[in-house]
Amino acid sequence: MRKYATGIKFLMILLSVFLIILALPKQTKFRYEFEKGRIWNQSDLVAPYNFAILKTSTDLEKDRLAVLQNVAPIYRYNEDVQMQQVEGFVNDFNLKWPNAGIPEKLKDKYVETGKVLLAHVYVTGLLNPTAKREPVTQYFNITVVNKNNIAADKNTSVLYTKEKAINYFEEELTLRGLDRAFMLDLMQNRLQNNLIYDDKLTGKLKDDVLSGISATQGMVQKGELIVAKGTVINDDIYQKLLSYKKYFEDSARVNGNRKLVFLGQFFLVGLTVTLLIVFLHLFRKDIYQDNRMVGLILLVITAMLATLSAAIKFQVPNLYYIPYCIVPIIIRILFDTRLALNIHLLVIMIAGFYVPNSFEFAFYEITAGMVSIYSIKNLLRRGQFLTSALLITLTYLVAFLGISFIREGDIASIEWIEFFPFIVSVMLTLLAYPLIYAFEKVFRITSDLTLIELTNTNAHLLREMAFKAPGTFQHSLQVANLAENAIYSIGGNALLVRAGALYHDIGKMENPLYFIENQTAGFNPHDKLPYEESAQIIISHVRKGVDIATKADLPEAIINFIRTHHGNTRVDYFYQSFLKNFPEKFIDENIFRYPGPIPFSKETGVLMLADSIEAASRSIKEPDAKSISELVDRIVNYKLNQNQLKDSDITLKDLETIKTIFKRMLMSIYHVRIDY
Repeated sequence: MRKYATGIKFLMILLSVFLIILALPKQTKFRYEFEKGRIWNQSDLVAPYNFAILKTSTDLEKDRLAVLQNVAPIYRYNEDVQMQQVEGFVNDFNLKWPNAGIPEKLKDKYVETGKVLLAHVYVTGLLNPTAKREPVTQYFNITVVNKNNIAADKNTSVLYTKEKAINYFEEELTLRGLDRAFMLDLMQNRLQNNLIYDDKLTGKLKDDVLSGISATQGMVQKGELIVAKGTVINDDIYQKLLSYKKYFEDSARVNGNRKLVFLGQFFLVGLTVTLLIVFLHLFRKDIYQDNRMVGLILLVITAMLATLSAAIKFQVPNLYYIPYCIVPIIIRILFDTRLALNIHLLVIMIAGFYVPNSFEFAFYEITAGMVSIYSIKNLLRRGQFLTSALLITLTYLVAFLGISFIREGDIASIEWIEFFPFIVSVMLTLLAYPLIYAFEKVFRITSDLTLIELTNTNAHLLREMAFKAPGTFQHSLQVANLAENAIYSIGGNALLVRAGALYHDIGKMENPLYFIENQTAGFNPHDKLPYEESAQIIISHVRKGVDIATKADLPEAIINFIRTHHGNTRVDYFYQSFLKNFPEKFIDENIFRYPGPIPFSKETGVLMLADSIEAASRSIKEPDAKSISELVDRIVNYKLNQNQLKDSDITLKDLETIKTIFKRMLMSIYHVRIDY
């Protein structure tokens, strides 16, 4: 597919632009930005047509409560309850009468009195008035509907509740001289509501009443001045501006040309994506030429803008709930700082067309995005995510206070609940961690998080190397320290260099005793081997290292260090020994030469130098400042003469810095005292 790479790239770009446009709301953009309490700095605004003034949410809520208060709840009258409960009372009475201790001649009087009192309560009506509605007053009107759907208005003051019915029973039984304890025990168990609240019918009545509430109050006539230049936007003016904006957007949605809206979005989105691609082409050709990387970047941008569009479509209460900072964090960790900032700016510019108060939105999100990028410039531990989240929250807070002070001019007027969406946004930003892991696996990218895990010396391969080839393991640690300090000084990915240095010699685990750092005193297996075979064993540790790394699923970026740390140099010790002992024989020099390739980045170039210098420094019998300095200069010059660094993008100035660092660190390692 490589010959179609360019076509595929531009197909992905067009697809991304199309998907973003498809997701974005198809609405026109009101040209004016305004806020309550701010001065109108634009020219006088005159109404171009008649439009109604919308009520404020507070006014609408007052109207809603007022009309609902006048809606009488509907209760249905159940006639069967009276018959069932009176009959039940008689049955209970007959069961308990023999043990009541009351003269038999009074039995009829007792039973008839109970039936009459219960019938009176049920005919009047028994209900629980607070079951579905908490009245503002003690008594209120209700509508009672019987089985024939005939409605009657009643007030709860003339109806019975269970407590009120029991009080009525007590009074009547006392007046009639009957045994209250006996009768109340029977009668209170026969109180069941026969007025049942009709939730469905009452709800329909409320909906009908609410639908009749007017959402407007007054009109603005065509040619009427809405706001004059230099006027402070008070509540009335603000409401007129909101009404004008709503009328404008609704009219444009109905009468506007959707094709032109689509075309306008195509111009804007196409321009921003084009700027991004031009940036990649000019400054990050490595990413531009890799369609996987371009595809990942376009996916992140499209997903974020689609999320914003979904939030607008489903009318999320506040668009600041969306974790905009997740984009720069993902791009920074997977790529670099410049690209992260560039992409974040482009995303915010597009989003600014669809959020209210776009300048404030841009200020909030650009500053927070910059802080999120700066806070993970050098990602060395996972805990930096929490530090970054804290700094982003602090940035939002400072911006929130600043804007609030400008807008309100009064601390007491700040509505702190408006800061809550920013807190939620920061919490959602932590989702960047699992997303980065997913992107790494899908797009085969190595992030700093993966490098942190690989540099843990308890990692499986490193523990195995420490056990099988302890000398090589110690050598790798020293090389990692040298290379990391050098690349940090000249500019580069220090974490990548450290990981590459720790794994560059894992191929030596196959035959550890054939490498001098793992040999015990007095034993060298090369003494019994031809020089050519010894050279091939030494050279093979590169191929074996690549095989081990591939089976262990190490990232390609780490495997590149294994391939290039010797470049295509010769194994000079065995080559010179062969020439010295067999001058008459012809030998193919390639037998003694590593297969390459040579280093092709600053990181791999620095590792080659660190590896050679650290290994050679072990051969110095009496290390001092002079011998170490000469060793470093000699090896660096040798690599230059052998053209090993020509593709590594390391300048002569960088080399001087590298040599200085290597000399200083080696002197510290070998405890060389410096004269001063």
